Parts: sequence; structure tokens; C-alpha cells
Amino acid sequence: MLFDNLYLNTAIIVVIAYLTGAFPTGYLLVKLKKGIDIRTVGSGSTGATNVKRILGKKEYIAVMVVDALKGIFPVAFAKYLEVKLGIFPEYSILPVLVATALIIGHSKPVYIGFKGGKSVATGVGSVVGLSWPVGLVAIILWCNLTWFTKIVSISSIITILLTPILMYLLKQPVSYVIYSTIGALYIVYLHRSNIQRLIEGKENKIRE
Repeated sequence: MLFDNLYLNTAIIVVIAYLTGAFPTGYLLVKLKKGIDIRTVGSGSTGATNVKRILGKKEYIAVMVVDALKGIFPVAFAKYLEVKLGIFPEYSILPVLVATALIIGHSKPVYIGFKGGKSVATGVGSVVGLSWPVGLVAIILWCNLTWFTKIVSISSIITILLTPILMYLLKQPVSYVIYSTIGALYIVYLHRSNIQRLIEGKENKIRE
């Protein structure tokens, strides 16, 4: 039946998105170059900021770019597929499901025991895939906040919390606004240890 095919296609696409998001870029790079598990060093995250502490600036940028691309391309492709396969395009739901699977995959990667990063780069990448104008504003905002505060967690939390507002102001689909809101709350939750360190004045700066 048509609906059975639609649901099956949707499920397959979402699972592939999760497995894509779960690709542990930072973990693999540190393991390859240093032979250590990045999750035992620094903040314990597999994300770009922790990679910078261990390997340096070039690797930091490389991981950030790859993790962002993990968000951009699958979501953009999902927008194409929802029309091509007729997966409820009127609701703009498939790209949102893919975006959700990507950030969960990044933070809870099946390949390395479900302990990954905090999904900021992949989350912002997914926003770019959903709406490039919103994504562009978010990237500019994050870069400026990081430059002035020197603290990645602050810029990440503020940027991700403002994303639903940007989606709403730029008249994006309701499903995009809902995803951005829930995704923002999830990513802030993943930053709870950073928030505690910020309160205590112990959060690391990206540069002195």
C-alpha cells in the first residue's frame, strides 16, 4: 500500500541519517593521530573544541567543517526526497526527521558506545540545510560571539537558542520552528556541564 511504502521509506531514510550523524569525526582523528580516546581527555566530548585542545587549530577547523557538512547535505537531500518520493511534502516533515536523527546520532553515536559530541556543528549544519538564510545568520552570529567572548559554549548556547526565533522571523515552515526549538533545548541540555562551569567561572576559553 502507498502509506506503507511512505512510512517504510521514511524509516529507512531516518535510520541512514542517524548512522551518518553518528560518524565520529573527532574521535577517529584523535585516535589516528594520537592513539588515544578523546573521550578520556579534556571535556570528554568528541567535538571540535575538544579536538583543538588535543591536536590544534587545523584539526579543530577540519572536524568542525566535516561535522557541519554531516548536517547540511543529508537535510538538503531530504528536502529533495520528500518531493521526489512524495513523503508528505506539504508538512515539511522529512527534513526535520532527518535533522533530528543527525543531531541524536552525533551526540549518541552507535559506533563508539553512544558517547559523542554536543551536536553544535551538526545542528547548525542541519539548520543551513533547512534554511540557508537562517543558517548563514546563525554562523555569523556564532563566529562573532566566539570572537568576543572567547568561550565556545556561550556562543553555541546563545546561537542555538536564537535559531527558532530566526526561523520564525524569516517565515520558515512551522515544522522547522518546532525542530529548532526542540533541537536547541536538547543541545543546551548536552551543555549542562559547560553551564555549570560557566556559573563557577571555570569554563575554558578558546584563546587567551
